[in-house]
Amino acid sequence: MKIREIAETKRKAKEWFASYTADYDMEDPKIALKAVHTYHVAELCQTIAESLALNEVECMAAWLSGLLHDVGRFEQIRRFNTFSDADSIDHALLSTEILFGTKEDASCGRIRQVILDPSWDIYLYKAIKYHSAYRLPPDLSEMEKTYCQILRDADKIDIFRVNLETPMEDIYNTTTETLKQAEVTSEVLQAFKERHAVLRALKKTPVDNVVGHISLYYELVYPKSRQIALSQGYLLRLAEFASENERTRKVFEDIRTQLQEDIENGSKK
Repeated sequence: MKIREIAETKRKAKEWFASYTADYDMEDPKIALKAVHTYHVAELCQTIAESLALNEVECMAAWLSGLLHDVGRFEQIRRFNTFSDADSIDHALLSTEILFGTKEDASCGRIRQVILDPSWDIYLYKAIKYHSAYRLPPDLSEMEKTYCQILRDADKIDIFRVNLETPMEDIYNTTTETLKQAEVTSEVLQAFKERHAVLRALKKTPVDNVVGHISLYYELVYPKSRQIALSQGYLLRLAEFASENERTRKVFEDIRTQLQEDIENGSKK
């Protein structure tokens, strides 16, 4: 595939995404948020892929995974008005069904409207399916794992931005008072102290989501990903969460101390 063909593929993919999202209400802040997030993640995928010295076609495939990874979010928001998979539907699975069809009817998938070459389907499918999973399955090929990790890193990096540029009340479907007064669940804090992501099932309060999102830093795989996350500044600003609950304020003081020490030590684990 030549550079001109890569550019044309990306142009057509953007046109498809714009057409797909045109069916949703861009006046809805949640819908608008996801559209902006999508473009950010696609570009981050491209940047991370380039840092790994992938070739131009492979970088395009990584970019495509970012563009397509959250197509299920739009329908999730329209049906349930929430980003919570636990309270609605698995948005990653819905994304794969929209793009690749279901087990019952694979022909209903739309991926051929986006990219004609089916040789990339397996990489796109698995990257999208597992982009929000707690852990990747162990049976992935090395290339499948690479595409999954690129997308997962890019998604996490932009989640830091989203949490700063969008009212947390809108993201977490809660009130300001509830968010400011909430306490961090002990199991959630323990996961952060252990330097890994927080299982969704452990999150009980709105502020648990803030800690869970900060903990995503420890899951970033690639040096370029950590460099971008720190250079953007959103991560450290997120850790400055201003609680009105005394115990929660102390928890965030400890979170900031650990995070800063780990960053200075160059540690991610």
